[in-house]
Amino acid sequence: MSILIDGATVKENYKNLSDGLSLMRQIIDNRVKIVFFDPQYRGVLDKLSYGNEGKQRGKARSALTQMTSETIEKFLCEIDRILIPSGYLFFWVDKFHLVEGINVWLRALPDISAVDMITWDKMKIGMGYRTRRKAEYLVVLQKKPILAKATWTVHDIPDVWDEKVMKVHPHSKPIELQKRLILATTNEQDYICDPAAGGYTVFEACRLTNRNFIGGDIEFGDSSCL
Repeated sequence: MSILIDGATVKENYKNLSDGLSLMRQIIDNRVKIVFFDPQYRGVLDKLSYGNEGKQRGKARSALTQMTSETIEKFLCEIDRILIPSGYLFFWVDKFHLVEGINVWLRALPDISAVDMITWDKMKIGMGYRTRRKAEYLVVLQKKPILAKATWTVHDIPDVWDEKVMKVHPHSKPIELQKRLILATTNEQDYICDPAAGGYTVFEACRLTNRNFIGGDIEFGDSSCL
């Protein structure tokens, strides 16, 4: 059974060229098992303010259409609506937003709580005023009711994950980690949403695990279904 409303202009198991908010608004309430969300924010670029963003440093990332805090809050509200009860949101953040920025985005979501976190060691060194950045963080949030045993079936996933990725997109993410999380929290043919898909690593992880993908990206995708 499809999770899309009648007349939807996006497709399942497809790289939709679509704004993420418009895409999620075509999904029926409480139908998605898990959501991966990797917002295109530039908070860390603004925080560090090296002065040459878009030139030498962060050129590819700076070129992407950036989300404001207000836009990210709207995404989170739609995610809250489409998630099933006890469904999971896997929310990618960098060090700046982990320390300072995430709470303001979650303030309007009383039904969603942080329950865990995974540190992704990217196995390469980045920049930083003090310590050099080598990791990103996957905050694990769950919609109420908060349940563990009934919703998470794989128990050997470490909370520090080493995986080097091929850089096909400025927001490339680790496919193997996403595969393990999908296997831990879903069954075959369940629906997984990625409303800001970027390099579509979640799509690839869904293909490898026989799950249904619904997602797209405003800059990377296929518009032939629109």
